[in-house]
Amino acid sequence: MTGLAAARRIVVKVGSALLVGQDGADRHWLAAFAADVARLRARGQQVLVVSSGAVALGRRRLNLAKRALTLSEKQAAAAAGQSALMRAWEEALEPHALHAAQILLTRDDTEVRRRWLNARATVETLLALGVVPVVNENDTVVTEEIRYGDNDRLAARVAQMIGADVLVLLSDIDGLYTADPRRDPAAQHLARVARLTPQIEAMAGGANLGAGVGTGGMATKLAAAKIAAAAGCATVITLGHRPSPLQAVEDGERATVIEASTTPAQAYKSWIAGSLAPAGALVVDAGAAEAVRRGKSLLAAGVRRAEGRFDKGDAVVIRDEAGHEIARGIVRYEAEDATRICGLKSEAIEAALGYTSGPLVHADDLALAARAPV
Repeated sequence: MTGLAAARRIVVKVGSALLVGQDGADRHWLAAFAADVARLRARGQQVLVVSSGAVALGRRRLNLAKRALTLSEKQAAAAAGQSALMRAWEEALEPHALHAAQILLTRDDTEVRRRWLNARATVETLLALGVVPVVNENDTVVTEEIRYGDNDRLAARVAQMIGADVLVLLSDIDGLYTADPRRDPAAQHLARVARLTPQIEAMAGGANLGAGVGTGGMATKLAAAKIAAAAGCATVITLGHRPSPLQAVEDGERATVIEASTTPAQAYKSWIAGSLAPAGALVVDAGAAEAVRRGKSLLAAGVRRAEGRFDKGDAVVIRDEAGHEIARGIVRYEAEDATRICGLKSEAIEAALGYTSGPLVHADDLALAARAPV
């Protein structure tokens, strides 16, 4: 079982070789894939697409020679091709009454906490509205030093960011083999990988070096799967060169499933609890302390004071008035604004600040202390 049928949220990475044909975007493949997406949406699942293709389409539009492009040429091609790429996605989804929304990310958008929060909030809103976000690296502005390098890794970071259950990497091969099946007839297909050991990863270093599309090969797909697994997201690697590849996987066509090592929620809470250095603290009253222990969001009304200098997106410690740590969380206001709204009811925040970002710390961004006092 691939887990696709039961997944609440799915990220699918589509490479240039699938999208771009001899005369531009491959609209026949896109139409079949869009029907696949519409089928998942109809049964209540949320789908986000990470799509390559802007540079490939743009270089044709600009008549750039078939050679390695300079960085400035690649950025120009991305700028010229991104509109064509989005038009192709919009035309494919339109017959199913689905809307596409373009999101262009750089590595900082998934690595810098404040930008990560902003990007996540945008994606969450789009998914809640029934839109299909189409994500690509912002090749018009990135340099070699700050780029992801391939959309497999970008897709894994996006899956991590939005708490996806399954990441699907569409490839030109139907999964991971013990050796390169193009060269070794005895190579065995691996239908399921419980854990990415060094031995498993080594299979992609040489044996599957020719697998994959665009700038990524099987090695980058396993690197992406490793990121996803740590975030509680399973990865499916399967053949993309067929109509409705997601339906094909559900129908039992060959694929490799790399299992998650935890759940998305548990992975995120562990990251908050153990990986982020707190930049400040929020001291709360007894009622707020009890609400947080019960998994509720931390509202400004129950906060006595803010301590330290922190920005929106920083980690903070939440303490009761006796000084006991109750939890840690990602704060949604900077320290100065947090101080101004301490003790205020939610409906009074916008009048005080001119804006509102909801609770001081949302329940989804809270991790209880190991031994929260009761």
